[in-house]
Amino acid sequence: MEIFLQSALAFPTALFSFLLSVAILYWLVAALGILDVDVLDGDFGPDGEGLELEGLAGLLLKLGLGGVPVTLVLTLLVFFAWFASYFIELLLLRHLPLGWLRYPLGLAVAAGALLPAVPLTAVLCRPLRRLFRKVEAPTARSLLGQVARVRSGTVTAQFGEADLDDLGAGLILRVRADAVQGFKRGDRVVLLQYLEGEHAYRVVSEDEFKGL
Repeated sequence: MEIFLQSALAFPTALFSFLLSVAILYWLVAALGILDVDVLDGDFGPDGEGLELEGLAGLLLKLGLGGVPVTLVLTLLVFFAWFASYFIELLLLRHLPLGWLRYPLGLAVAAGALLPAVPLTAVLCRPLRRLFRKVEAPTARSLLGQVARVRSGTVTAQFGEADLDDLGAGLILRVRADAVQGFKRGDRVVLLQYLEGEHAYRVVSEDEFKGL
């Protein structure tokens, strides 16, 4: 354990250890429904549709990393880079009398560790694209009028998620509503309108939909 911690906290592995810790914390928060899984995606569709190839999402698309949430792609990139950096530190760098040379060499190692991370992440993303296409829609309009259950802690005009039982694996959908409606985790809502620009659904309570 001591050797593991020394290698994981040594430069440059420490850079990726920090980023990996942030990623793990993010996924824990997302699992609680506080954040969207695709919080960084913006209008980045499952195949890059309608996206100008610029910025982070555009770069990932050019590298063959499109079709899954940006947060998942970044997590995989950081994990593989950490893995490569950790073993370079464990097997090589820690045995060399580097002194101040550790820092410029460490930066080169950090950059080099990203090179194998990109194709490895692309390989993993390929089968995952089908999963996220299913989540994006059995056509959006076919889901309107169906009842879903809120999975996030709250639903606002900018944030919210709900589970829809499709008699299969289930769908996780983005949902939107005025915060004054006070939706919370577990509430039943009806998909009323598809907001194409946000890839989300405007929802109302089941009682309101039924006119109760």
